[in-house]
Amino acid sequence: MKEPQKMQAVALQLPVAQRYQDNLKKLIECLETQHDKALIVAPEVCLTGFDYKHMRTAAKFSAKALKIIKKMADRQIVVLTLILEEKEGFVNRAVVIHRHRIIHKQEKVKLFALGDETRHFLPGKKKNIKLFEIEGIKYALLICFELRFKALWKQIEGADIVIVPARWGLARKQHLEILSRALAVMNQCYVVVSNSSDKDMAKSSAIISPNGDAVQNDTQSQIEGIIDLRQIKAMRRYIVMN
Repeated sequence: MKEPQKMQAVALQLPVAQRYQDNLKKLIECLETQHDKALIVAPEVCLTGFDYKHMRTAAKFSAKALKIIKKMADRQIVVLTLILEEKEGFVNRAVVIHRHRIIHKQEKVKLFALGDETRHFLPGKKKNIKLFEIEGIKYALLICFELRFKALWKQIEGADIVIVPARWGLARKQHLEILSRALAVMNQCYVVVSNSSDKDMAKSSAIISPNGDAVQNDTQSQIEGIIDLRQIKAMRRYIVMN
């Protein structure tokens, strides 16, 4: 299959409502509106938020919602994270859905202690943070706090597109913007950040080029941009890093 030269991407920038069903309805509306886009990324735990008081309920809802989203995701790639329950406890799992299948999944490895994540989630395995390929394009995924760890940047070298679903706080907004742009420049790739738009969240969802240029708008719920794969090749030829 011939690789596309350009692809349209959408970074969703959504708040989390108290009622799970409202969040699912909003996500479904976005998927329907953006059905012609190649890549759609949703914020971290956008269906439930970190509802620590009702973890089992959140996990059951997320499992049911995942089945619905899988049915919807055909030609486009849909990325989101969900609270799910395993035998040992709860995980924050990112799933990449394409043609009605989960083609990649990984649990959040670096849990954010200030947000009490270490008390409620089991950490994922670091080895699962790795490149995966869809139709000739190499992807990688970091979940929110994991963006801060330079060892993980090294681990995903070679990715054409790095996806970052996040629930990143407003107090550290500048950190999110600096780190995501630096990752794009350092790894000479596109970075797609999808962050929550709750009042205490940073927003800053963006589609960032290998040159560090960003499509970003904190007033919108859907950030649309073009990923030009030729820019990646040109940058890697122009500035040789190895």
